[in-house]
Amino acid sequence: MRPIRRPDAVLVQAVIAGALSFAHLHDLAAAAGQSGWKAWAYPVSVDLLLVAAWHRLRTSRAAGVPARSAWTWFMVALAASLGANVATAGLLDLGHVPAWLRILVAGWPALAFLGGTLLVHSPGPPTAPVEPDTATEQPSAVEAVIERDDVAEPEPKIGAAPALPSPEPEPVPELAPEPEPAPVSVPPALVAHARKVADDYRARTGYPIDTDTLRTRLGVPPLMANAIAAQLA
Repeated sequence: MRPIRRPDAVLVQAVIAGALSFAHLHDLAAAAGQSGWKAWAYPVSVDLLLVAAWHRLRTSRAAGVPARSAWTWFMVALAASLGANVATAGLLDLGHVPAWLRILVAGWPALAFLGGTLLVHSPGPPTAPVEPDTATEQPSAVEAVIERDDVAEPEPKIGAAPALPSPEPEPVPELAPEPEPAPVSVPPALVAHARKVADDYRARTGYPIDTDTLRTRLGVPPLMANAIAAQLA
């Protein structure tokens, strides 16, 4: 069993306010010379322009675009509705409507048509691009790789590695014998001079001269000094 819906106070208030405004617009249009069905069409035109402007205002706000045109026509329709309510509150003699008010009431259809056309055919907020259907798209390369990874492949069996032969030690090369130095020829005069130096050294020190001292005294290379010492022995 469905629960009984209680009437909303705001909705009831809106219906009452709309009916009163509708009646005031009808009375003002009839007093301005619009009789018959034309007097009933005026309140419908005003209310429709008010609703259309409010709808465009909300749509523009939601899209984040300027709503100056919607605000302008909303205020025009609100002024027409509010003006009719005030005019029929006893401030205006409906038996003697001024000429300027007759002109406004007669020109309202053209003004309402212009406002409704601009609200409908003005560029609206940009629409979001339609996303392509991904159901028929080919799987990407990443998905293909994931699918291949999900398939379990048998792991290859790894056997024991064969034993490697032990490396043989490399033969140590034999060193060739050093060649014997060639004999140094000593001039006889140099030998005689070296003998005098050796005798003088023995006379002063009492010891035979050694090879280094002989080489230093004579100023000769070590090989020649050795050859001279060998001849002095």
